[in-house]
Amino acid sequence: MARQPKGREVSGILILDKPTGMSSNHALQRVKRMFGARKAGHTGSLDPLATGLLPICLGEATKFSQFLLDSDKRYQTIGQLGVRTDSSDAEGKILETKPCDHITLADVEAQLPQFRGLISQVPSMFSALKHQGQPLYKLARAGKTVEVKPRQVTIHKLELLNFKNAQVQMDISCTKGTYIRSIVEDLGLALGCGAHVAQLKRLQAGPFVAEQMVTLEDLQAIIDEATKDQLVEEGKWPDITPAFTILDTLLMPADTAVLSLNAVQLAAHEIESLQQGKVIDHATDFAELDVVRVYSSHVTDANAFIGLAEVQQEGRLKAKRLMST
Repeated sequence: MARQPKGREVSGILILDKPTGMSSNHALQRVKRMFGARKAGHTGSLDPLATGLLPICLGEATKFSQFLLDSDKRYQTIGQLGVRTDSSDAEGKILETKPCDHITLADVEAQLPQFRGLISQVPSMFSALKHQGQPLYKLARAGKTVEVKPRQVTIHKLELLNFKNAQVQMDISCTKGTYIRSIVEDLGLALGCGAHVAQLKRLQAGPFVAEQMVTLEDLQAIIDEATKDQLVEEGKWPDITPAFTILDTLLMPADTAVLSLNAVQLAAHEIESLQQGKVIDHATDFAELDVVRVYSSHVTDANAFIGLAEVQQEGRLKAKRLMST
């Protein structure tokens, strides 16, 4: 007999404020355990040093996490001038120190235009980018180096927020795959003194913004309040089931991950055909190969979200990724 997977069927997206010093996977496992969820996944790693917005998909929402991986991001970072490290951040081994007292605000501002718009950057050896199935940071920590090809990314906005005590604070909006550490390190090289990331916080990923974030402490407080009157034997865990009702209200609906896509409303017989793998003759005005959101009733009703379909020839629709029925 097949083993029943552990956990409950709960679906939605939690916008977590990841703390510093914790890996994204560790944060994911904490959230999964707190929600008692059967299935969970995050949408793009944040380094342990980094903090901020980490969307965590539970249940059926994991089917649409790729769209958040591909979305634009926004960060605030503080770059420390005068010190270059092997990982380009504060946790790395110091490679070089140089005086930077002579660098002015005007000097920094003069270098920033080269980091705006379409730019080419070489990912750090301490990034999560994979080489032959292995993350680069694992190779780097093992003392290995490999050739990393430059990649093109777009910096939509780079705003200098503050420059004080040899620290450059910037607000950066960019496309997926942008390495903020590379921007800070390259800025330090352009200024002739070196630099590394002292702080990094993600403030936005796709449609999700910092104002929607909740912390692990917020979640734990809900659990503690819901279980405060329980008498728990030594060595046993409290029953957190009473907390689920409140915790679930913090979840964003699964379709919020794909709200940037166009939407269609289908009749019941069309949805049934779509779920059976058939191509349905629902003429749409969208371009071939476009991906659209599919709803069983009003497109503003998240509970009516069926999933995603791909536009075929002559506007017909074929299922791409559907919610489980």
